[in-house]
Amino acid sequence: MLNAGAYTAVDKAESEPELAMAVNGGAPRAFAQALQELGQGQLLQVSTDFVFNGSQGRPYAPDQPRQPLGVYGASKAAGEEAVEELLGDGRGVILRTSWVYGPVGHNFCRTMLRLHRERPQISVVADQVGCPTSTTGLAAACWRVLERTAEPQQALPQVLHWSDAGAASWFDFAVAIGELGVSTGLLEQAAEVHPIRTTDYPTPAQRPSYSLLECTASRKTLGLAPRHWRQALQAVLSITRQG
Repeated sequence: MLNAGAYTAVDKAESEPELAMAVNGGAPRAFAQALQELGQGQLLQVSTDFVFNGSQGRPYAPDQPRQPLGVYGASKAAGEEAVEELLGDGRGVILRTSWVYGPVGHNFCRTMLRLHRERPQISVVADQVGCPTSTTGLAAACWRVLERTAEPQQALPQVLHWSDAGAASWFDFAVAIGELGVSTGLLEQAAEVHPIRTTDYPTPAQRPSYSLLECTASRKTLGLAPRHWRQALQAVLSITRQG
């Protein structure tokens, strides 16, 4: 069973903590309880880099303690804890990822494409660092986990990390979207992107300043080689153009 459903409105979660906790914490617990009672089946719980506070300044390993900053991160951490508590016999796997975007739906990439079209200048936070992750790469990782959980002789670690390769700030990501948007024909020209500090763009939810995930061991375990985030972005924008 794959649970990729989530309440992902990070800022809105601060004013809707009960709903965020019900979706991100309560649903995984219900799924885990059902599988526990059945005595069979596996659960893949997709989680987030926001379970960490971002203060250590180096990539987070899968076994590091959770220290979320806001309601969203705390609710996702609760979902992880439920899976560990109820399916700690190897039937529950947590796959953390970061900064997910794709060719459809509401996400940073599509928002930036719109802003590049509409505005001559954009201001984007430059002091939050992580790694953009395309939905295509994440889907491949999820599929590999599901394949492996069907093979009991190849037990997986309970917590895995997956993102595309490299590191970026939101500013870096926005600049790349403009550059590659032009090269793929999605944009006639890119807006001028200005770097700003987090303090210049206050939001209801506090976000980790450095939430890069250490994925080396997980990639080896899954036997998957990641693409650099710029290469993955190029592929997503090409799909977006074709659509």
